[in-house]
Amino acid sequence: MNTSKPIALVTGGASGMGLATVERLARDGFSVVMVDRVHDLAAREAQRLQDLGLDVQVRVVDLTDEAAVRSMVQALPPVTALVNNAGVFDERKFLEVTSDDFRRAYEINLIAAATLTQEVARRMPDGGRIVNIASRAYLGARNHPHYVASKAAIVGYTRASAMELAPRGILVNAIAPGLIDTPILRALTPERLGAQLALQPTGQAGRPEDIAQAVSFLVSAQTGFITGQVLFVDGGKSLGGSGA
Repeated sequence: MNTSKPIALVTGGASGMGLATVERLARDGFSVVMVDRVHDLAAREAQRLQDLGLDVQVRVVDLTDEAAVRSMVQALPPVTALVNNAGVFDERKFLEVTSDDFRRAYEINLIAAATLTQEVARRMPDGGRIVNIASRAYLGARNHPHYVASKAAIVGYTRASAMELAPRGILVNAIAPGLIDTPILRALTPERLGAQLALQPTGQAGRPEDIAQAVSFLVSAQTGFITGQVLFVDGGKSLGGSGA
């Protein structure tokens, strides 16, 4: 890795919002570590970005494996910017959600992010940046209470982390995406997608690049007085009433 550059680590970096963020931060001058659990996809996308002259490396890690996470972080130079983007989403009717559904959502959407954050923060330089990808759904939504709860938890963890790390000048914020054109969104039925778009003030979904732009702002050295906040990138959906 080019250790003359600041190091950024992006989880779930091989597709969707994560991939857009990897590319944006590399263009911003970071040496970026793309972390994903799908080896072939990560290798292919990293090679594509490297062919564009961007400084991108791949680490294939199961983020629920604490020993593997610890080993990865210890083998890297200190990370200046951490983006906890990896997550899972699925839909279940309220009365059909199981305790296993809740455990899986929390294990990946909260606990894995918290474990990685702790390991990175131990060695992060003072003045570092951490961005957690939450969801507009944490305000409330139908058909996935386990997901909603896990994303509300990551917002709470963001605020707690911001208070703990503020004495070191490390800023911790969250981004709450709304409907973004990612594989998760494309997995919805046409009827479900249409219902979601109908609730958007803009009438359309956002792009992964919209999230990457927000991350770029929050990890910038010029953004120095924002911490513990949630930035909604949702086309105005958070302005309205009940979620769908």
